Amino acid sequence: MDTKRDKGQETEVAKITAELLKSRTGEFDLESILFLKLRGLGIYDLGCVGECMNLERLDLSGNNITNLTPLSSLRLLISLNLSANRITSLVCKNPAYRSVLLEIFPSIKVLDGERVVGRGSDLYQLCKDIDDTIKAGMAKNGQTPEVPECKPWVEEGFWDIKRSNNAIIDEAYKQFNDVLQECKLLNNRAAHAIA
Repeated sequence: MDTKRDKGQETEVAKITAELLKSRTGEFDLESILFLKLRGLGIYDLGCVGECMNLERLDLSGNNITNLTPLSSLRLLISLNLSANRITSLVCKNPAYRSVLLEIFPSIKVLDGERVVGRGSDLYQLCKDIDDTIKAGMAKNGQTPEVPECKPWVEEGFWDIKRSNNAIIDEAYKQFNDVLQECKLLNNRAAHAIA
């Protein structure tokens, strides 16, 4: 609500405020908000989102968020989308970051694409137990497990829209644009006929 882009586009928001949350959800009390979608608003400061104590689903994708500290109070959070943000965290360099995140968000069902509770979680737990056993064996032999450096989750350019060199798709686009132009002409003629 602090700054705006062009007219006709979504309002850009620098910081999440109580007024923004109430106007987006129609709720009068922050604690009654269960679902919140704030995609692509340019948000960099999570502000008072941590006061939404009963929040279960939160979508903050496509913003400029770098700090997740205000989310630590959201104990009922089940679904969290933070894709396409500028998040950098020393947590992922910590070998026990899974435990830390699961402690912060006890209701999370999927972490890093792995089920942590429910159907299928036993397989991931088995793999984790095997990894822990291997690490313990290495420690007994005087070897220290190497923690790989944090890397981006997706390759450079993953989010870029790729142009197709396919002639069929190009022809379809051309035909679509031709039909669209024809519709605009018909619309103008109809508007003149009515007027």
